[in-house]
Formats: sequence, structure tokens, C-alpha cells
Amino acid sequence: MVCLQEVRSEPEQLPAELRDLSGWHALWAPAAAKGRAGVAVLSRRAPERTVIGFSSAEFDSSGRYAEIDLPGLTVASLYLPSGEVGTERQEEKERFMAEFLVHLVQLRERAAEDGREVVVCGDWNIAHQPADLKNWKANQKNAGFLPEERAWLTRVLDEAGYVDVVRRLHPDQDGPYSWWSYRGRAFDNDSGWRIDYLMVSQILAATCIEAYVERPASHAERWSDHAPVTAVFDFGQLH
Repeated sequence: MVCLQEVRSEPEQLPAELRDLSGWHALWAPAAAKGRAGVAVLSRRAPERTVIGFSSAEFDSSGRYAEIDLPGLTVASLYLPSGEVGTERQEEKERFMAEFLVHLVQLRERAAEDGREVVVCGDWNIAHQPADLKNWKANQKNAGFLPEERAWLTRVLDEAGYVDVVRRLHPDQDGPYSWWSYRGRAFDNDSGWRIDYLMVSQILAATCIEAYVERPASHAERWSDHAPVTAVFDFGQLH
């Protein structure tokens, strides 16, 4: 499985070799606003069901959520708004969070009724704890580390019942960071944020045997301000 965020392209704008990947089934969810956002889910197996958006009148055309069902598993790709304190962008982020938490609860409950597990991958644009960003003291009043945002992410874990599998396997370390600003020497100094998560249902989380950030070896080898987050599951443990 591969989940992508900030695709920013309509499917027809992609080169054919990317749009029609041999051996892959792709669900593309572009944003109505051209050149903005966009998410995708790629799977080796044909999905049984595909959904774009989460029944939100405001956000379903914003290219921020796509979901597929596979046998025994629901996989979703998320690009949560980044926000900016004191602006309409932050208000938009808060509205998205309020609606999306309801969806996360319903998604997990519906999956449990169907005997399915869930993984929601993506850019959540919130660092949860001080261990999730290098300069946490200086960012307590900035979007992405506001107390109310962090409290919301706690609700995703406690109230909605998901597990952050990277933190579960790396409980006592700073990071591993997944995003670094292009400003200054943030990447070289590993002055990053951990804002890209795989949030997973409880039973599936127990089968996660490896989770890590694929940090490039050098600044010159970066192709994004984010690095891929990868998790490996032993699905045999589910049976």
C-alpha cells in the first residue's frame, strides 16, 4: 500500500507511467482548487470499495481524504489543513478537525462491525508531544503545536481508539521527524517535526513489526520537505 498527499495534479496531468502504474490500482482525489492539496491511495489488490471525502459538504472536494476497502482492511490517505494562527486558515483547520474526528470514530466502529481493521495514513499537520518536534518550546503558540490541536490528537488516540504505530515502536526517542522546513539548515540540523502518522486500529497495531521514517541521506537528495513514513505489518497475526 502507498498513500500520497499533496499530489497537486489532476490524474490526466500525470505522465502515463505514473497515472497507470503497472500492477497497481490507484484512487486519485484531486482538489477542486487547481494545484492545491490532492491525495491518493495505491494498492496491489483491486479495492472492493472506494470513497473520496468523508461526507463533508465543505471538504469533500478539497483533495484531502480518500479511502478504500480491501479484504479485512480499510486504508485511507489524509492531508489535514496546516492552518495559521489568527487567520481563516486556522478556522478552516478547526472545522476540518471537528468533522473528521466524528468520521474517525464512525470509521472504526463500522470497521469493527464488519470485522475490518483500519489504517489512516498521511500528513496530520500536528506534532502531538514535545518529542515530536525539535524546537517545541518556541512553537507552543504556532499552528501545528497549539494546545487545542494537541488535545484533539489525543482524542484521536483515546476517544476514537487509534494507535500511532511509529510512537508505539519508538516510545522513548525524539522524533523520528518526518518534516523539515526548507528555511535555514533545518534538515542538516535535524530540526524537524513529526507530523506524518499512520493511525491504526488496535488489533492491527499489535501486528506492526516495524515502523520508520525514510529520511534522505543528505539535503541534496531530498525531493520534498517531508520524508516517507513506512510501517510493516504481519497480517498472519490477524488469523
